[in-house]
Amino acid sequence: MTPPGSLATEPPSDVTADPRVPGLRQVHRAMAELRRGTPVLLRGRDACLVVAAAETVGALGLAELTHAARQPAVLLLAPVRAAAVLQRPVPHAPDDDGAVALRLPPSLTAPETLRSLADPTAERLLPELPERVTVPPLAQAAIALAKLGRLLPALVAAPATEAAAARLSLLSVDAADILDYPATAATSLTRVAEARVPLEDAPEARIIAFRAAEGGIEHLAILIGTPEKTAAEGGAPLVRAHSECFTGDLLGSLRCDCGPQLRGALARMAQDPAGGVLLYLAQEGRGIGLVNKLRAYTLQDGGLDTLDANRALGYGADERNFLVAATMLRAVGVERVRLLTNNPDKIAGLTACGIDVLGREAHAFDPNGVNDGYLKTKALRFGHLLPE
Repeated sequence: MTPPGSLATEPPSDVTADPRVPGLRQVHRAMAELRRGTPVLLRGRDACLVVAAAETVGALGLAELTHAARQPAVLLLAPVRAAAVLQRPVPHAPDDDGAVALRLPPSLTAPETLRSLADPTAERLLPELPERVTVPPLAQAAIALAKLGRLLPALVAAPATEAAAARLSLLSVDAADILDYPATAATSLTRVAEARVPLEDAPEARIIAFRAAEGGIEHLAILIGTPEKTAAEGGAPLVRAHSECFTGDLLGSLRCDCGPQLRGALARMAQDPAGGVLLYLAQEGRGIGLVNKLRAYTLQDGGLDTLDANRALGYGADERNFLVAATMLRAVGVERVRLLTNNPDKIAGLTACGIDVLGREAHAFDPNGVNDGYLKTKALRFGHLLPE
């Protein structure tokens, strides 16, 4: 028994019951460090890399990174962003590790200039173009960590040692845990709260909140009627995987069709005898986050479409993780579904995660005069099944 006032030397048994928690927790902390402009150390089997986010790092963070580094720092960018900075195509090489490294001359290491290299919406007045150099080990994990933190995938990085990082009290995290994080967090989702919430379009509604083991952001399942009963009897309720959209769902933005899709799905499920499940997923902007979605809007106002705007920021066309949706469906007892979607990728994604998609229910809404180009891009470049 631990004497009063002393510290326990052994953790409670429930703290270490889930072996996934330490890795998830450390990655979550690393995201927070990058967001506040502090460098972190990525550990690999044979190498270490100290990194800082280009859009948040300041003079102190750059000084810490320099003191931890054992080689000159480089700027890591996603290849699509690097092509814009270099003003030429950047062919992908097998050993690039999902990133491009650019040499940073002394004149380009000020925090303000780093942000302009990272963010295509910022003013770019560069005295010279950086030179492409060899990509350091663990670059893929570095880019992945920035994306997990909803930051621009652009990092100042340098090989380092654990001892040097420890002297500066920098957080260290295993690169493998970063790469595994999306799947690990998704499969660790558990129900944390549930309440009956009558909705305007669906009076018989319940909301169930899910949270991952590391305590990150919550995802919601909105159950209309009794879809779990339908599933238990061998039926297939309607299901929609809906990525949250602050601008469309809450503000009524005309730039997208998210608001009408959300309300239309709830109303349609309320009218279906089998009921339905609307998964409200914390994956704003196809997984790039609200801030980056606003940046993408700025680029769209300059002439890019949705897909090219995301790529210009350094993100893929779609960064969502459908394992989140599959885990939530299993948790509410629904594994056979009729999917309410126009997106074939959602069908493929859920099917790959073991959900039995019996059929697709079309879910299209007419253009409003503002989102016409957005809907056209969905059809032509994302392959959505929309009416002509």
